[in-house]
Amino acid sequence: MLTNKEQSLIKKEETFCSNTYHPLPVVLERGKGPYVWDVNNKKYFDFLSAYSAVNQGHCNNEILDVFINQAKKLTLTSRAFYNNELGSSLEYITSVFGYEKMLPMNSGAEAVETAIKICRKWGYEIKNVEKNKAKIIVCNGNFHGRTTTVVSFSSHGGSKDNFGPLTKGFETIIYNDISELKRALEKDKNVVGFLVEPIQGEGGVVVPDDGYLKQCKNLCDKHNVLLIADEIQTGVCRTGKLLASYHENIKPDIVILGKALAGGFYPVSGVLTSKEIMSVMKVGQHGSTFGGNPLACVVAKEAIRYSIEHNLSQKAENLGKIFRKYINNIKDEISIIRSVRGKGLLNAIVLNCDESSNIPWDICLKMRDYGLLAKPTQGNKIRFAPPLIIEENQLLEALKIIEDSLREFD
Repeated sequence: MLTNKEQSLIKKEETFCSNTYHPLPVVLERGKGPYVWDVNNKKYFDFLSAYSAVNQGHCNNEILDVFINQAKKLTLTSRAFYNNELGSSLEYITSVFGYEKMLPMNSGAEAVETAIKICRKWGYEIKNVEKNKAKIIVCNGNFHGRTTTVVSFSSHGGSKDNFGPLTKGFETIIYNDISELKRALEKDKNVVGFLVEPIQGEGGVVVPDDGYLKQCKNLCDKHNVLLIADEIQTGVCRTGKLLASYHENIKPDIVILGKALAGGFYPVSGVLTSKEIMSVMKVGQHGSTFGGNPLACVVAKEAIRYSIEHNLSQKAENLGKIFRKYINNIKDEISIIRSVRGKGLLNAIVLNCDESSNIPWDICLKMRDYGLLAKPTQGNKIRFAPPLIIEENQLLEALKIIEDSLREFD
């Protein structure tokens, strides 16, 4: 039961904010590490991590220190001038991920739009595709954002309704079916890019077959097509590797980063690629007033440094195995559980119910009552993605909450 204070705050938000979200009814006030507290000082495990934006934990002290220090000196110059942090920050990030250039932006959706523009321009100026004929292949079940261009090829229900005319130049194929990509590339010489999530997070934590991404890269190379990996949710150690692409030992032509790139402190995103590919972008053809600002630069650099030095990839790998083993061990006892899937600490429980059922939502409400926050995704799935700094004993405590909640719906 919500308190009067919670009801008042929820009502105010619903009154003055657009109704584009359906939040779980909990009003949060502060966070630290893997925990958040509501306005009544009740503590919860955060098993959403702001859609994997706070991999390093809420209000991470080391990122906070550099944030405060920089905020006292200089926060924004725009790209009309140089600043003393952008070059060194991008030098560090590109070297860590093994690329030559990065175009810094703010939101993940902006970075996806940026990658699309780079890819199309590369197609015309390097691959020599006929003007205005460039095509980018995408997958069903995708989620790359909600901008006008992106919703034109989005798989999410309702994302296209009354937002037309839709942007042309995209073809949707079946995810995790290499024959589909092969067919699409062979039939159309105007394909310039293949935009894909190494794991479809918003799509229900759909993990492709082993070898799928490597086969995709080989086909793209064969047909002179850019492989664009959307690692906005899977990047920065979430899946047990610095990039989810590393599970297949591939190097995408373009990598899109966001979310955990800033550790939850500030919107930072970016597109990483080679000098040759990035060279197609000229002065005045793309930009952002806030992209590459000094505050964002120091935060992103520190977020990556912290993730590497604290070995968050290995933590995610180890704890993810514990998570999936635990759920698999109780699966036969609890009939509402159909399966569990994921990599690292990006996981989902698939429930034995219709995709239109209210059961996933009700389970999330029950977990909230017991002190854990998660959200349903794609109907009958619940995604679980705690901050990567969570300890094993904390994870086991959280798993007991999940188990107890699920048993009540058995």
